[in-house]
Amino acid sequence: MMRKLPRLFAYAIIAFGAVVTVAPFYFIFVFATHTRSEIFQLPPPLWFGRAFADNLAMLLEHLPLWRNIGNSLYVAGATTLLTLFFCSLAGFAFAMYEFRFKKLAFGMVLASMMLPAFLGMIPSFMVMDFLGWLDQPRALYIPAAASAFGIFLMRQYIAATIPKKLLEAARIDGCGEFRLYWNIVLPLIGPALGTLGLITFITSWNNFLAPLIVMRSVTSYTLPLALRSVQGTTNTEWGAVMAGTAIGVLPLLILFAVFSRRLIDGLTAGAVKG
Repeated sequence: MMRKLPRLFAYAIIAFGAVVTVAPFYFIFVFATHTRSEIFQLPPPLWFGRAFADNLAMLLEHLPLWRNIGNSLYVAGATTLLTLFFCSLAGFAFAMYEFRFKKLAFGMVLASMMLPAFLGMIPSFMVMDFLGWLDQPRALYIPAAASAFGIFLMRQYIAATIPKKLLEAARIDGCGEFRLYWNIVLPLIGPALGTLGLITFITSWNNFLAPLIVMRSVTSYTLPLALRSVQGTTNTEWGAVMAGTAIGVLPLLILFAVFSRRLIDGLTAGAVKG
């Protein structure tokens, strides 16, 4: 029994951490099925109620909810595809080519990861206003088309897993540079692409600050901004808000459950070189 105590203690810590992590998601779905008065009663409800349909109907009265979800899906999908293309292309260049100021350029990419996001709020708004992109989805997915983290992840993964001799052999056979990237490198970096794609999609889906800056009409809102717009200073139907939150969280939970293994593989596969 004494030998098993350390293991039991470790299991208890893991179980406690799992409960703490899962509890917020559980209560989102529980509160989505209760009215506002039921949510704020003491003790709060711990099991599902019967008010989800009423909460959803109330939310649909205030918002074009399905359009807002479509906006989030469109922006997150476009951001993910563009990020995968440009970040993998940049990572391929940094990993496999030698050019002037390479270290300086990569250092600037890494330095940009250390800057707080709010420092770019005013410049971003000014640029979008100058281009006439305010209240348009392109103002969200084009500026996010290449992330410093994505370039760093792709560069490290490609450098650790793709031998340069493989590319040299392809060049001898007459393969062009872009074809090297498209036909040889991309199929070999699937775990890293899956990892970056999952992180990018979730980040874009949950993004609140960027839509707040550039979006103006409720029909152009993404889901997080739309849910915030129905919250008043004195009277907020929290059951309706929780219903919308549950609808928004459910795709992310399914996506993470399906691709969590690929996420772990992508983060660890290039960690050790050799």
